[in-house]
Amino acid sequence: MTRSIVYFAAAGLAALLLGGGPARADDPALLTLQGGVFDVIQSDDEAAAFALEYRHEPVWWQVKPFGGMMGTADGAFHGYAGIVVDVPLGDSFAFTIGFAPGYFHEGGGKDLGHALEFRSSGELAYVFENKSRLGLMVNHISNASLSDRNPGTEVLMLSYSVPVRKLFGE
Repeated sequence: MTRSIVYFAAAGLAALLLGGGPARADDPALLTLQGGVFDVIQSDDEAAAFALEYRHEPVWWQVKPFGGMMGTADGAFHGYAGIVVDVPLGDSFAFTIGFAPGYFHEGGGKDLGHALEFRSSGELAYVFENKSRLGLMVNHISNASLSDRNPGTEVLMLSYSVPVRKLFGE
């Protein structure tokens, strides 16, 4: 887990340095729906996974507060809140990294060792003209060795984000 934190911290620093100036006025708050596979790499306890996230508009540079919840077909639940950093890649793509602590309940699925689990994520998304996004996201969930049991897991998700203002006809 320590190595994962170092990698994501380095990626976050690079994103802040390369992400360009202040927040863009055309970078709206997003509602993101995701579907994919829980425990995709270790495959000890694979399950279908679904998530819903709210990503606020940027509050500083490309930094956005966000929160969400993920559930699996095995009854696992992860509620989390943290920050994401958007790195625009031209007008048509964005790379987003995130970090969020949260509450994890295993349900009938994989035991991750602790109720407090940390979620690190990376997403590459195509940005449509209307600011909606279609992307591929990888999450790593781990308890950072808060308990003796810390298997961690990876989640691969297809994501679709829509600007919140579009949902309300603005």
